[in-house]
Amino acid sequence: MLSFFRRIINSRAGLVVTFIVLGMIAFAFAAGDVSNLAGTFGGGGGLGGNDVATVGKQEVTVAELRQRAGDEVAAARQRNPQADMAGYLASGQLDASLDRMITSYALAEFGRQQGMIVSKRLVDGQIASIPGLQGPTGKFDENLYRRILSERKLTDAGIRRDIARDTLVQQLTAPTIGAAQIGEQLALPYASLLLEKREGKVGFIPVAAIPAGPAPTEAEIATWYARNLQRYRIPERRTIRYALVTPEQVRARVAPTEAEIAQAYQADRAKYQAAEKRTIAQVIVADRAAAEALAAKVRGGTSLADAARAGGLEASTLSAQDKAGYAAQTAPAIADAVFAAGKGAVVGPVRGPLGFTVARVEGIEQVAGRTLAQVRGELATAITARKTAEALSQLHDSIDDALGNGATFDEAVKDARLQAQTTPALTAQGTNPDAPGAADPALVPLAAAAFTAEDGDGPQLVQTGQDGGFAIVAVGQVTPAAPRPLAAVRDEVAAAFRADRSRQAARRIANAVLAKVNGGMPMAQALTQAGVALPPVRAIGGTRADLGRQEGPPDPAMVMMFSMAPRTAKLTEAPQGTGWIIVRLDRNTPGDASRNRAILASAKSELGRGMGAEYAEQFARAVRAGIGVKTDAAALKRVRDELSGQGGSDN
Repeated sequence: MLSFFRRIINSRAGLVVTFIVLGMIAFAFAAGDVSNLAGTFGGGGGLGGNDVATVGKQEVTVAELRQRAGDEVAAARQRNPQADMAGYLASGQLDASLDRMITSYALAEFGRQQGMIVSKRLVDGQIASIPGLQGPTGKFDENLYRRILSERKLTDAGIRRDIARDTLVQQLTAPTIGAAQIGEQLALPYASLLLEKREGKVGFIPVAAIPAGPAPTEAEIATWYARNLQRYRIPERRTIRYALVTPEQVRARVAPTEAEIAQAYQADRAKYQAAEKRTIAQVIVADRAAAEALAAKVRGGTSLADAARAGGLEASTLSAQDKAGYAAQTAPAIADAVFAAGKGAVVGPVRGPLGFTVARVEGIEQVAGRTLAQVRGELATAITARKTAEALSQLHDSIDDALGNGATFDEAVKDARLQAQTTPALTAQGTNPDAPGAADPALVPLAAAAFTAEDGDGPQLVQTGQDGGFAIVAVGQVTPAAPRPLAAVRDEVAAAFRADRSRQAARRIANAVLAKVNGGMPMAQALTQAGVALPPVRAIGGTRADLGRQEGPPDPAMVMMFSMAPRTAKLTEAPQGTGWIIVRLDRNTPGDASRNRAILASAKSELGRGMGAEYAEQFARAVRAGIGVKTDAAALKRVRDELSGQGGSDN
């Protein structure tokens, strides 16, 4: 939850969805639906007091589990628009989510029993570091935080409790995961596997080698379309109403006056006065006698750098120093002496705070003063930038207050004298399926925010850049996910049908070749008897370690070769469905890593991480048994039944 907090998006709708994945007691944090903070932070009791589980004296309520399931589906939908509740339930993720919650609660309770605590200061820091709770100035906005709590019916105490719990869990498990040590003899067999070498042959039956065949009939097209609706499914789309607020919009209203420019000049007048700047080489010596000897050498013609090195010291050079700045770095007495000397003069030794300074004036530069007229443009630019940032911040707070008091999108836009715009129907990634192409970068954060909103949510403010600009964002029309009509994709369906027909024909040929090869026929001969022109057989070979060194996706033939018995052949599909690959393993040569220190060290490290995770898992199971866990199968079934009724809808 701590890293979940840090990844909150810049929105007033709420906080980011999180779920703690505790498979091998490693935690994965997923950013998703920012409107579901109430489920992530289970502050109150369940609806009707129903509990799905009890962990010691703590309760996992029906409401908490229901909301967590919705959060995880929403988070999955951010990565895959096709994700829905039905798939989530079918894959057993509801039970896995409950198991993760129970383990987290049990570990935190164990930590408290051992006297572990999480300080208020640490929790304060975590909350203050949430980007979504920072205003345009980049500082934590207490009012925004309190308003989110009020809108989501949350409590500060509940949020703090959950941060503290997850901190305890991390403190308990992280040291265990990294603590395992593996002996060399245990690692040797695994390291030797990396050096095992295999050699074989590969045949390829490309789909492109198969004749296209006749055009599909209307019945075939309709049947293919019905069986493959998901291919033509358009994810949920939303039109987005928004109004941009940019620095350019407010800059014209904050032009600096002549009085402001003059006041700024007077406030920093010393910066614009004539000044003398010097380049100074110096060395600091611990005692006076050594410093005097060094100064005598320099006066005798030795460079300061050479004289310092001869004494085991090193000279430093300070460029473009004015007297005040140099005095601040050294001491007033040293600055007085150096700035009283001429160019090339050797000064010192003069006592300073760290010893005795010997210096040489390397250069003198007279910097002319600058009048108000000369720096007017520079001052105007700085004042404009400051006033623009202040105006943006004030406008942001004003609009935010209005939205918090129930103002509609139209009211907020009108009061702020902004221009409202509406996007086409966009996906959560900001793309328009009706106009293929890359998403407009300016609309991506607006779409991300709009897809976090639920029914009944008001407009929200979304940061649009690092310059203080933001937008008022509201959801317009929502178009549920649905397949495109067959009439709109008929040509695409027909092409897909023909491609699949060729793919299936290629597989039949591949199966026939595979049977012949496994029957003892040489692969080259089996390919020539396939009835179509095919690429020649190619030799393949390498070690397991070679697989890990390959750039990009591994060669599927190599992967297959390391899962076979010698003198056998297997079939696998080529990437992107371009054809079928037949692999025959001719020989394998065992590896010996006993003299390969690098491979041994790598194997020990990998095994240590895996064993550490297993130790942590066993620790968590023991903690759960000691704390005491009870689950209510009937309550869990009610949650599952309720969620299954939602199908693929939003939660």
